[in-house]
Amino acid sequence: MLYLVGLGLGDATDITVKGLAAVRGCSRVYLEAYTSILTVGKEALEEYYGMPLILADRDLVEQQADEILKDADVTDVAFLVVGDPFGATTHSDLVLRAVHAGIPYKVIHNASIMNAVGCCGLQLYNFGETVSLVFWTETWKPESFYDKICKNRKAGQHTLCLLDIKVKEQSIENMMRGKKIFEPPRFMTVGQAADQLIQIIERRREEGGELGVTEDTVCVGVARLGADDQLIRTGTLRQLVSCDLGEPLHSLVVTGHLHPLEVDMLRINAEPDALKDLKSIDSSTFCS
Repeated sequence: MLYLVGLGLGDATDITVKGLAAVRGCSRVYLEAYTSILTVGKEALEEYYGMPLILADRDLVEQQADEILKDADVTDVAFLVVGDPFGATTHSDLVLRAVHAGIPYKVIHNASIMNAVGCCGLQLYNFGETVSLVFWTETWKPESFYDKICKNRKAGQHTLCLLDIKVKEQSIENMMRGKKIFEPPRFMTVGQAADQLIQIIERRREEGGELGVTEDTVCVGVARLGADDQLIRTGTLRQLVSCDLGEPLHSLVVTGHLHPLEVDMLRINAEPDALKDLKSIDSSTFCS
C-alpha cells in the first residue's frame, strides 16, 4: 500500500491520528521536501513519529518515482506532504504510477493553505483561481499571475497567491556545467511579492493599460499559518511592501469584493488606514 499522508501546516504534532498510525506501520517513509516546509526540521518529525524519514527532493519524486514505489505492492510505504497531499501542490503523477503498477493507495488528508487561509477573515467561497508568484530573474519576469488576479477581481473574487520556494535549486551556470552545486534555500516574502506586483502596475500604467489592481488595493499577508507564531497583516499593496512578517512560509491574498463581515475581520489585523478608502458598491458589498 502507498499512503499519501498530509502533515498539516505547523509542526510534528499536526499529523492526524490516522496519519500517524499509518506512518508507524510502514517499512519506508518519505518526506517530500521541495514544495513546502514545516516550522520544524526532519529530526523533530522523526522523533515524534518514531520512524526514520527519507528526504524526497524534486529529482527523486519526478524522475525516480519508481524508487519510492519499490515493493509497495507487498509492503506499506508512506509519502508525507506538508499540508494536504492534494492541496496547493498535487502529487497525481505518483498516484497514477502506483495505479499503473497495480499498487493500492490511500490518501490521508490534513489542513492546507487552501483552507487555512480563511483565518485571515475572508470567506473561502469568495476565492477565485489560486495563482503562484515566482522569483524574477534579470532575463525572466513573467506577469501572467497579475492578469489572473485582475480576472478574479473583475468577478469580485479574492486571490490566494502562493509565493515561490527555491530549495535545492541550481544556478544556470552550474546546470550548464553539469555541477551538482545547489543554491541556498530562498523563500519569497510578502514584501517581495507586493514589490513585484507594484512593478507590473507601474509598467502597465506607463503603457496606458487598464489596471485591475493598484498600489491601493487591499491585500492580506499571512505567514506561518498553523504555527504558534503565525502572523496576519491587512494593508494596501503599497503598505505590504515594507511589512516584515518574519520567517517563512508567506502567502499573499489580493481582495475582491468584500462583505461587511469580511471587512470587520480584516480590521483585526489591519495596518493604520489600510481600509479607509474602501468604496461601497451597495449596502452589503465593498471594494478597494
